[in-house]
Amino acid sequence: MKSALITGANRSIGLETAKQLSKKGVFIYLGSRDIEKGKAIEKELKDSGFQNIKALEIDITKPDAIEVARNIVEKEAGKLDILINNAGVMGGLPQKASETPMEQIQETFDINFYGAIRVTQTFLELLKKSDSPRISNITSGLGSLTMQSDASWMYYDIKGVCYVPSKAALNAFTVVLAHELKDLNFKVNAIDPGYTATDFNHHRGTGTVESAAAFIIKHTLTDADAPTGRFFSNDIKDEREESPW
Repeated sequence: MKSALITGANRSIGLETAKQLSKKGVFIYLGSRDIEKGKAIEKELKDSGFQNIKALEIDITKPDAIEVARNIVEKEAGKLDILINNAGVMGGLPQKASETPMEQIQETFDINFYGAIRVTQTFLELLKKSDSPRISNITSGLGSLTMQSDASWMYYDIKGVCYVPSKAALNAFTVVLAHELKDLNFKVNAIDPGYTATDFNHHRGTGTVESAAAFIIKHTLTDADAPTGRFFSNDIKDEREESPW
């Protein structure tokens, strides 16, 4: 059975992704900073018929906590097949470039960017033990510098100095990591689930968590011929579903 770690998985898109992946026969490590909340979700899911799900305590801002989580996965599964770096924060409001306190920007980057790097680096050796390792970095269309520079883009006026740069940085990390691992069996991609109605945006999004999760899984459970180092977006409605960087 393949195994997957999803960070920030005890609610919203992360939780729905866990549910859908579990139904496809993947064992899910439900990454949660608050293990009590994670265990409560695990119980709810098992009571609903899900069996291959386990809550895993992981605070992506704390290297020691990530190492403990890695050791648990190694002991139980011996490897990791799929890593979905889903945990993220909006970073508070307002986010004017000229006025936002540095601490607010740093806190956002610590989760959205550095957190993903910490988890990826810590779990990389376990992923290398998989026959078909996959790393999906959950990003946002707002992290596309190309689109942010296009005045005709529907989200052109959304330019928070915490969130937007943190996702642009995550996109850049995706590119360089994919290149480093290109001669192995890895597929490393950035995936934008689209403007989804969640607590993140006070449910103003137009998409559903079901659609968002299905899109993430579509571009994560890929075959050996699938591309790596790409930026897929659920808001791009064409055959390729790729966003410009």
